[in-house]
Amino acid sequence: MTRPAASWASAAFAALLLLLLLLPGLGRAPFDDPGEGQHAEIAREAWASGDLFDLRLNGVRYFDKPPLLYWLIALDFRAWGVSEWAARLPSVLGAALAAAATALLGARLLSPAGGLLAGAALGSCALFLVFGRYVRPETLFVATIQLGLTGLLLGFREGGRSTSMRWSIFGCASLGLAALAKDPLGLMAPPLAVGAALALCGQLRPLRRWLPRTGVALMVLLGLGWYAWAGLRHQGFLWYTVVDNHLLNAAGVRRFPDEDVPLGAVEFLTVSALGAFPWIAAAAGALASLLRRRAWRDPGEAPWTALAIWSVGLWALVAVSAFKLPHYALPAYPAIALLAARWWMDDETSGRRPALVHLVLFASLAVALGVIAAGDGGAFVGTVFSATDVYTRKELAGAQTSPLPPWSALQPLVARTAFVFAAGAVALAICAWRRAGWWTGAVVAASMLAVMPSALRALDLVGTGRAVAGMASDVRRFASPETLLVHEGPIENSGALSSTRAAARSSSTRAAACSGWARRFPTAPMSSGRRTSSAPPGGPGVRSCSSPRAIRSTPWLPPCLPIA
Repeated sequence: MTRPAASWASAAFAALLLLLLLLPGLGRAPFDDPGEGQHAEIAREAWASGDLFDLRLNGVRYFDKPPLLYWLIALDFRAWGVSEWAARLPSVLGAALAAAATALLGARLLSPAGGLLAGAALGSCALFLVFGRYVRPETLFVATIQLGLTGLLLGFREGGRSTSMRWSIFGCASLGLAALAKDPLGLMAPPLAVGAALALCGQLRPLRRWLPRTGVALMVLLGLGWYAWAGLRHQGFLWYTVVDNHLLNAAGVRRFPDEDVPLGAVEFLTVSALGAFPWIAAAAGALASLLRRRAWRDPGEAPWTALAIWSVGLWALVAVSAFKLPHYALPAYPAIALLAARWWMDDETSGRRPALVHLVLFASLAVALGVIAAGDGGAFVGTVFSATDVYTRKELAGAQTSPLPPWSALQPLVARTAFVFAAGAVALAICAWRRAGWWTGAVVAASMLAVMPSALRALDLVGTGRAVAGMASDVRRFASPETLLVHEGPIENSGALSSTRAAARSSSTRAAACSGWARRFPTAPMSSGRRTSSAPPGGPGVRSCSSPRAIRSTPWLPPCLPIA
């Protein structure tokens, strides 16, 4: 098999590995609310209305996220019907594409085995894999950025060959899609990282070698076209989205503050590092080696310098920002996986030192998790979710309790994880004794991949505990076709309620909006209930409505649900 063919095979195996992890049980758990429900409902309304450009949530215009995720989910709903499985499928495909792009770049820069190790490393980063089965744009964002970096770096590396220009154009187009997936940062930051690496080794010019005009045009058209259209169609959109939602938010002075509770800098770095465990340790070793050898001066090391600049630069940028959430580091995870794979492939100690380091890490975790599994687990669950779960942090800030799974459901998962790490520690001890070399990295990858089903099962338990199925059941039981269900407060907190078909058939559901867009732009449709207080939407005001009957449902949502 030729080297290009072998690299594509590594990419295919990495994608298949992610699909095997994520597809089984994809639709088993109901939507987690508010995390998944609001995004699924936005896509459902776009599909039902046929207007894929004017996104709405319960009739309220929604511009906090660009439309790529909702377009893909709407297409799935059209093909497969409205379901959790269909809504989560784009996230799964995004994770598989990200792993494939990572493996492909690793195979070209290292070897097919190194590429496969990099893809497996990304797939066994717990924080990344969890978002691979969650209705959010995160894995699509990671995938498009990594496809962009792969295209730009291979375009530079293969300079002068017939495929160089095609790779560069493909990379630029992928970065344009990154802006359409989540954030214009995905369009701007990766080329800056690549450009900085090329400048350090004196290879920045000519720009067209790695940044061709056709590619730049595609990048701008795909990435900024929707923003320009929305800005022309909706007065104030650019101020709200670009200025308030990005610049002012990063500075901590947003006019319409985000309800999510940001992490501190130390919290963010800790959560991000643990989410990439244990590969962050090997990546740090590769980074130290690059610095020690002053590799930035060598054009042959330019792709690795770019990956190092991208990962470190992104983490530093987010860390100094006033607003940061646990998943903001995810776009750097493929670069971390690649750096980790290089460290394993370049190791010259025949596997003994790396094996011993990871033996200590795995054995320590096995003991710690075993002790936790033998106890009541309360402190452990509270610590983990308060640091990693956005909704739990928001509830705690409001002096409320987030509905988390009982310890009796989580304890077997913790015990199973402890057993896997213990088995991995034994295997690493054998690797150290036999000086197994590169196979030590394979043992680490296999051990981490064996842990991932437990992480995904925990995600299912969390989603089931927070789902609005109970509320939908109450509505179905008590409502009549004339019933008006009024929800005062953040409408995203019950996004899945509107997409529950049984509830939708038995009631006429309107929502009172409290999003920044709805507050700034009065043209956004509001509830048909009449407002009787001057308090801002989402605040302590009360709305009355002329409905002949009203329902107060079970307290699945925060207590800002007054029903007149």
